Amino acid sequence: MSKPWTPTRPTVDLHAPSRIRREPPPIDKQTRLPDDSENETWAVVLGIMAFALAFTVLIFWVSDKTSPGAQPEPIVVTREI
Repeated sequence: MSKPWTPTRPTVDLHAPSRIRREPPPIDKQTRLPDDSENETWAVVLGIMAFALAFTVLIFWVSDKTSPGAQPEPIVVTREI
């Protein structure tokens, strides 16, 4: 069996108060208004829908203007008696 270890330098005092385990900061006594997340959700949904509608209209407009034969020929009906 080995003999007990005796350090040559003095050991560190571990009984000092730890800064990590201090008390949490006090909670503010002010009343905070709750977040109105439902209105925010609806605003996001409406924004996405408006962007999608605008993008769809833009695609149809560009398609209509760039298609050379997209306009139908008018039908002329003549009556022969």
